[in-house]
Amino acid sequence: DKTICAISSPLGFSGIGIVRISGPQTYPILDRLFKDKAGRSVKVGKLPSHTVRYGFIVAQEKVQDEVLLTIMKAPKSYTRQNMAEIGCHGGFIPLKSVLQTLISAGCRLAEPGEFTKRAFLSGRIDLAQAEAVLAVINSKTEQASSAAINQLQGGLS
Repeated sequence: DKTICAISSPLGFSGIGIVRISGPQTYPILDRLFKDKAGRSVKVGKLPSHTVRYGFIVAQEKVQDEVLLTIMKAPKSYTRQNMAEIGCHGGFIPLKSVLQTLISAGCRLAEPGEFTKRAFLSGRIDLAQAEAVLAVINSKTEQASSAAINQLQGGLS
């Protein structure tokens, strides 16, 4: 599988936006782009899973944005691949800048639903749970959301 990336938060003006990355080259790519608060390179793949680090996304010696980097190592991630979520500023320009930096570094832009597809194909979730992800996202009432969350937790699986 190619390493993929996408903006996973709604576009618009907000304090924080999320760019997600998943695949075999997640950590080698981030090793080149993520710098700590002192501007030093970080071996992202050596960081413990399910931890958050403060730093910067830097490309061609230019800071793209100040970020919080969340590490999720395989197989204990949504896709069961090495993953990371980059919490950057939520405006259109910072999100686009971080996304384009990842693409320039070797990621492919994910297709809609591709992270969930990878979770399904890896056996992380079954078909009913994959459908529940969409139902949670699209729910318009608390009752619909509760039913979808129950399904996501395996209520119908």
